[in-house]
Amino acid sequence: MTKAKSKSAATRSFPKVAKKPPTKVVRSVKPTQSMKLITADPVVIAIPKGRVLSQLAKRLAPIGVDPKVLLSDDRTLVRDDPHTGLRFLLLKPDDVPTYVEYGAADLGIVGRDILLEREYDLYAPLDLGIGICRMMVCGKPEQRAPGRTLRVATKFTNIASRYFLAKGEQVDLVYVQGSVELAPLTGLADVIVDLVESGETLRQNGLSELELICSISSVVVANRAALKLKRARIAPLLEALRG
Repeated sequence: MTKAKSKSAATRSFPKVAKKPPTKVVRSVKPTQSMKLITADPVVIAIPKGRVLSQLAKRLAPIGVDPKVLLSDDRTLVRDDPHTGLRFLLLKPDDVPTYVEYGAADLGIVGRDILLEREYDLYAPLDLGIGICRMMVCGKPEQRAPGRTLRVATKFTNIASRYFLAKGEQVDLVYVQGSVELAPLTGLADVIVDLVESGETLRQNGLSELELICSISSVVVANRAALKLKRARIAPLLEALRG
């Protein structure tokens, strides 16, 4: 009886164990230049859309930045330069310092008027000397009614408030976003505080430049942490932008 059981056990079939397939050896692919840009830590520059782009392109060309990257007529907002590894963010001017302050960009190009109007924790290492204009009080000299508090229309309420406060003059501020020249023409305000470049718009609307508040130009702003961590790569950029 015992032998029968032993024989039965010896001839009993067991399920077959599947063999593991041979391990494939995958060779690493050498990354292309575009792949390097994606995986690297590029210097990111926030720049305003508009008239300063052509001047920036000229200043960055000597360090290898392709002008077409900045000047191409499309709606791409993030643009990589394959020759230098720089990344550009095209923004509305008012948004540039916000992106730099919060670290989404390492450097930014912004008008000094925006920095004067708001408070940012930024370092401004360089005045570019481009985008030059003037912050002015404008209007008609005879328009202000005597004995009445001066009414000022502007979108630069903080700049205007500090200016008239320093003069010891009390004013009523009216916030106006655009077409500020209409305010004195319609009686909304006595004068305006606004940026003036050529003054042609003022003249065509019968207004004059009355008082200079300050001169304005485009400056480079830097994120404080990025300026320390990426100093070796940022320094040549500042030299190029210095022109």
